[in-house]
Amino acid sequence: MKSNQFFELLRQDRVWLLGIGLGLIALHVILTWQTGQDEVIGSSILFWSAISLLIWKKRQQLNLQSSYVATCLGLFILTIILIKSSFLSDFDFFLRILPLLSALSLGLIASGIRGLKQYWRELVILGFFIPHSGMLAQIFDISQLTARATTYLLLYLGFEVNLNGINIIMPTGSVEVNTGCSGYSVMLQVLGISVICLMMFPATTKQKIILPILAVLIGFVVNLLRVGLMALLVAYTQDNSFKYWHDDEGSLIFSVIAVLIFAPIYYWWFHPDNAIDEEETKTEGETS
Repeated sequence: MKSNQFFELLRQDRVWLLGIGLGLIALHVILTWQTGQDEVIGSSILFWSAISLLIWKKRQQLNLQSSYVATCLGLFILTIILIKSSFLSDFDFFLRILPLLSALSLGLIASGIRGLKQYWRELVILGFFIPHSGMLAQIFDISQLTARATTYLLLYLGFEVNLNGINIIMPTGSVEVNTGCSGYSVMLQVLGISVICLMMFPATTKQKIILPILAVLIGFVVNLLRVGLMALLVAYTQDNSFKYWHDDEGSLIFSVIAVLIFAPIYYWWFHPDNAIDEEETKTEGETS
């Protein structure tokens, strides 16, 4: 009896879709871990957790009807993912587009081309996984802005400091603010969290505009503190503290700090209940 129930379960489309989805998530996380991209690991787990929760909440309302063409297209994308995953280099950009491609392939197999609109929130979230600091720096480099703002911060705190281009010059050392230290990395992480919040919880139009801007500002300011700290370490220490805060776990600590600053602000200022109350007030005003 139990054997018949097991085989009956295997005939259900939802079980196979769940298995493929979990396999793609595991593939991306494992590949990210193997390539040593610590920053991407945290973001991938967060993003995958968010879209998994979104899918789970609306699992009963999903239309799981696909066409032959859409299924073949989804399987073709899935094949490309599996082939490319076997030939990855360190810091391969494919790891950033793999989540979106995975969602597209699974969505096509499950619901067809027209059914993709059911997953627009999940696709938007995974789309924010694609940009990275190097890409944005080629479009608009903010290294000089970061260096100038950090210099003003150190001057305000009473330190003797000068600025020469992107070099923050202290009396006994200097720091070059290159694209990797410009702040895009921290800003993108906090921005991604803000997008997840907007996709998962109701918000007013005003909140939808302000929240991403606030997330970027928090990331930028926290990165200024990190660059300022590294400038002070170069000037006043002789140990390996600079390397720790620049390359290792230290850089990730400031990302955590930015998130910890963003989270309570979102809860108290952009709480979903406040968004609902504002929308209801607006609706009641229009009705009266």
